[in-house]
Amino acid sequence: MSLSKIKLILRHFVDYEVFRKLAKTVEWPYPENGVHDYLKHVVLPPQGETQWTWGIFLKDNLSELIGIVDLWKNGEPENRGFWLGRKYWGQGIMTEAVYPVMDFAFNEIGFKELFFSNAVGNLRSRRIKEKTGCQFHSTRPYQYIDPELTESEIWRLTKENWEIHRASSQMEYELIR
Repeated sequence: MSLSKIKLILRHFVDYEVFRKLAKTVEWPYPENGVHDYLKHVVLPPQGETQWTWGIFLKDNLSELIGIVDLWKNGEPENRGFWLGRKYWGQGIMTEAVYPVMDFAFNEIGFKELFFSNAVGNLRSRRIKEKTGCQFHSTRPYQYIDPELTESEIWRLTKENWEIHRASSQMEYELIR
């Protein structure tokens, strides 16, 4: 993702409803230069080595970024994170977006298992994990931007479970590299 896409990120990202379920380590209100600094100092340096970030675009509008999926080799505790613009929630877009990321993680990078997390009560995020073969692992205390969210669910997905899930899935996708 290039720095020239910053305005496209800001359009759907800087929204309290998107932010409230993010880790407290993310600033809110989001600083004006936050996206630029995040891309320049956090995303781009390890891209392709210990972190992979994909933009999500609508098939009929490849110029507007509507979300992101991140994959981290050394996740603490999770290996994947994502956000999607509120306008696009509940349409199956994120479920479709994580399929190629999971294929990449298991088949290209060589993960044997992955861990994911979401705020307790974030039913949409939980549902994505359930629909992609993940198994509930545990809960733990966690701080989110929304102070009412105080616990995180941890989910586990093994390569074996992904392959079983994938074999029964009809999900097709196009990964643009």
